[in-house]
Amino acid sequence: MDFLENNYFLLALTFVVYIGARILFKRTGLAILNPILVSVAVLILFLVLTGVPYETYTQGGGMVEFWLKPAVVALGVPLYKQLSTIRKQILPIIAAELAGCVAGVVSVVLLAQAMGASREVVLSLASKSVTTPIAMEVTAAVGGLPPLTAAVVVCVGIFGGMTGFRVMKMTRVKSPMARGLAMGTAAHALGTTAAIEHGGSRYGAWASLGLTLNGLFTALLTPTLLAVMGY
Repeated sequence: MDFLENNYFLLALTFVVYIGARILFKRTGLAILNPILVSVAVLILFLVLTGVPYETYTQGGGMVEFWLKPAVVALGVPLYKQLSTIRKQILPIIAAELAGCVAGVVSVVLLAQAMGASREVVLSLASKSVTTPIAMEVTAAVGGLPPLTAAVVVCVGIFGGMTGFRVMKMTRVKSPMARGLAMGTAAHALGTTAAIEHGGSRYGAWASLGLTLNGLFTALLTPTLLAVMGY
């Protein structure tokens, strides 16, 4: 059974599970069967049943991380295609992103306070709406727990990807720009992926912009917002 701990086997398993989850999602159309959510659940079950240590799995999974940076750079392609429109709408976009950043940080801090969360937990939740590397750096800077932040960021992204467009449909938000910005701002990379799948490059460009600007504003403003709120 040594092959179960082989890096290449674990890497192949990750791809097979994800591809299978995507096929399942496309055939059923059920939001609860989000490919990432299903993949995480299946891989956790695999590790529990086989006894493969998580540290061993991450050695194989770390090989996937190489592609994360090129994938992020690739998000600039649809953004470039919408550059002329972005220039015309730059002030409303910045205003909306600032509002989204402030609302995202303040709302989760107030909610965590109301539920009796400890100081460390509150600080760890503040940057929940940005992509994982940025969120973990912000959390480390303000004195939170980066591993907790990473887990919450993934949960937020999955939930946003599953429900974002349904919520906007209910609230009659129809503008591709508004929809894309909202998905990128609230649900970071996973929201951007959902936006691309939903509306192609037109939605993906705005979601990429929302992801980028919210990451920038969150990194710059979170320490100040937390200080104003007594942290």
